[in-house]
Amino acid sequence: MDWIEKLNQAVVYIEENLEGSVSYERAAQIACCSVFHFQRMFNYIAGIPLSEYIRRRRMTKAALELQDGKEKVIDLALKYGYQSPTAFNRAFQSVHGIAPSGARKPGVSLQSYPPVSFKITVKGVTAMEYQIVKKEEMRLVGVSAPLEKEIEKNFETVPGLWNKAAMDGTLEKLQSLMGKEPMGILGVSACFGESWRYYIAVATDGEVLPGMEEYIVPANTWAVFPGRGDMPGAIQELEKRAVTEWLPASGYEYADAPDIELYLDANPTDAAFEVWLPVTKGKK
Repeated sequence: MDWIEKLNQAVVYIEENLEGSVSYERAAQIACCSVFHFQRMFNYIAGIPLSEYIRRRRMTKAALELQDGKEKVIDLALKYGYQSPTAFNRAFQSVHGIAPSGARKPGVSLQSYPPVSFKITVKGVTAMEYQIVKKEEMRLVGVSAPLEKEIEKNFETVPGLWNKAAMDGTLEKLQSLMGKEPMGILGVSACFGESWRYYIAVATDGEVLPGMEEYIVPANTWAVFPGRGDMPGAIQELEKRAVTEWLPASGYEYADAPDIELYLDANPTDAAFEVWLPVTKGKK
């Protein structure tokens, strides 16, 4: 069974548990990857964050039940995992544009979002340059910030850490420490178990400077994709292509290892970079 089939099985699990609690951990387990990588794949392929997809599916089902007139709003709120009618009302309005009470009015317009089903066709229109790189463990030194388990919540955390590192001189200090391959500033998403962190660091044997910390990247295999372009759009597009175009046809699957972005220069309008996708050979 390839990983697209596993991803579809995870969607079936989500659909069967919309009433109550959806466990990201269980969905990721079904998809045979980490919670971080499951959310990332889902977002890239479906074009919508996992949390928003679940909210839309729940509100689609809730609207149908409201139109049947058999359920009270407070009962539907609890049924679909909301602790208060206020939170349910907010979610319902974000999807349908009206309050739950308005869904019962004749002729009202509502939104319907059907379950997703993944099927990827790899067209191969544009070539993708890549290398398979096996690395022993890497010692990094840098700064970090905690990440939220719903990855879309980190869209401010990560840029904020980069801005702070640029403003307070951290990036210059890291460049002075740089001494081992891969040479460049690394952005590392280390998301395992209960501890999720993002690191801005360099590979080095040098000392840990005040205000910095050490992180050991475990030995692993990476698919490395070079790129160049305006930041951050260019690297985000390359990451998306790596997951949606290269990965399905490669015979590899996501591995339980950090995602790495390697920045080779600091030009924001024409940056040179590499995307390091952690991979393992898929099971036949």
